[in-house]
Amino acid sequence: MQKEKNIADRVFLPAKLAGISLSNRIIRSATNEGYGDDSGRPRPELADFHARLAKGGAGAIITGFSCVGEGSRGINHQTMIHKDEFIPDYRKIADRVHALGTPIIMQLAHAGRQTSRAVAGARPVAPSAIRDKVFITLPRALSTPEIERIVSDFAAAAVRAKEAGFDGIQLHAAHGYLLSQFLSPYMNRRKDEWGGSLENRFRIIRRIIEECRKAVGYFPILAKINASDTRKNGMRPGMALEVARLLEQAGCDGVEVSCGVVEDGFNTVRVPRIPTEAMLEMTDELRKLPGPLKKVVGWAIPHFAARLEPLENFNVEDAALIKKKVGIPVIVVGGIRRLADIRKIIEDGSADFVAMARPFIIEPDLVMKFASGKSVESRCINCGYCLLGINRSPVRCYYGKLPKR
Repeated sequence: MQKEKNIADRVFLPAKLAGISLSNRIIRSATNEGYGDDSGRPRPELADFHARLAKGGAGAIITGFSCVGEGSRGINHQTMIHKDEFIPDYRKIADRVHALGTPIIMQLAHAGRQTSRAVAGARPVAPSAIRDKVFITLPRALSTPEIERIVSDFAAAAVRAKEAGFDGIQLHAAHGYLLSQFLSPYMNRRKDEWGGSLENRFRIIRRIIEECRKAVGYFPILAKINASDTRKNGMRPGMALEVARLLEQAGCDGVEVSCGVVEDGFNTVRVPRIPTEAMLEMTDELRKLPGPLKKVVGWAIPHFAARLEPLENFNVEDAALIKKKVGIPVIVVGGIRRLADIRKIIEDGSADFVAMARPFIIEPDLVMKFASGKSVESRCINCGYCLLGINRSPVRCYYGKLPKR
């Protein structure tokens, strides 16, 4: 019993992440909140959203991804950080969260090919012109000057995040977005200095870290990476380990371990059953189908949409592999729902910090419930509706039920 208490104390004792002081080791992992206006400016409700997480006891908050430049948006109503005029709006968010004693880290990203022309405002771009099976549009391969422009966009975004009072940034190099695309041999088939060897595929991230350091000096820079996906010649744990080593060598201050790309289906976000009804209702393209065709598609979805298992703790083993080989802090995310599992992850040294996304949607105060003994597991049922509903409205929990029309 005493040993269990000590383990619990480690979870809820203050800790340092890249010099950032946290009140505990449970982090809110980035998920798109959907509170950007048409221009990408954060709406006032976003400050309220993050304040609820801070009041609820999260050790730190990593925001949903803010897009770094024109053409980088992946979903309507994502926030953007590509203009100086948005800094005061972000400063209100940081000030609100800091007043509650919680650090906040801005995730920076570019959607790459995982978007549409309508959302991005232009033809999507990617390392190589390879069609995404979900977004359909054939992306345009980036030129070297365009890549360098994207590097500059990330560095400029880091400056804005720092000026807005955020405690650090996280580069989104997971889930099939642009930086993840460069890392993956499946999506990056270039023959120049940006493709081929892992060192070349990593080059854009190294350049981003270099330019961020020049622009902001010492400022915590984290990265989120995939340990794996299901694509042929995609990311695998051994490759992810090498990426983590390269990140450390490049001066990255910490790595969050996740998995999956959009083409995988329900991999990054895992579900006990395919949410066919939600897909038909919450996906604009499917909702508009004529009745008979919609029925056929509804029948086909469970037969063709991929669903992976296990549903819980599915990145812990890969995070532990990375943790053994790097000196920077390791965060693990993915299906973590129970306090007992969090304790074990920390006790075993599988990761330094544990992150969650969906559990915080249904319970912003989950960490406080854990710490007080009021709860030992999340109420999240892994329905996946929140993932689909973001296409239509700000993120919220549907608890497996379709919204009333």
